[in-house]
Amino acid sequence: MLEDVNKELSKFAKGVIRESRRNLTRKQKNSSKSLHKSLDYDLNVSKNSFSLSFLMETYGLFQDKGVSGKKKKYNTSYKYTNKMPPSKPFEKWIKRKGIKGRDQKSGRFISHKSLSFLIARSIYNKGIKPSLFFTKPFEEKFKKMPDELIEKFGLEVEKFLESTTNEILD
Repeated sequence: MLEDVNKELSKFAKGVIRESRRNLTRKQKNSSKSLHKSLDYDLNVSKNSFSLSFLMETYGLFQDKGVSGKKKKYNTSYKYTNKMPPSKPFEKWIKRKGIKGRDQKSGRFISHKSLSFLIARSIYNKGIKPSLFFTKPFEEKFKKMPDELIEKFGLEVEKFLESTTNEILD
């Protein structure tokens, strides 16, 4: 029945999310854990169709696909052109990581605000390297999924045709 299709799609989605979360941790892109926690899916299965959507924080897309900088380019459709990323989120990250910046000439510590600006400027110039934390698990699981899904969906069609023809014959 439809439960089989639902079960297979749920299995696929849960596997993608599980591997994506592992990749975030493995690639050290899990600092605040907000992206990790935001990974989820929305599955709707009905008689005639099904839809599956994956959900995550907006910046997760940029972490996955990458962003070309002003000077360094990556194979991605996202790029910094004339506007730097905001430096405010980097201040929180700096404090969470306990990073202290120093002035190269005097050796004095610089403020978190100054350091966050320098990080934002560096990202603007160098971009964000694609991590593919989500893309790779999705593609791997998708390659394996169709056979199982076709098998389950094919059973549904057979049962539907069988019950429909039985109703017509009665």
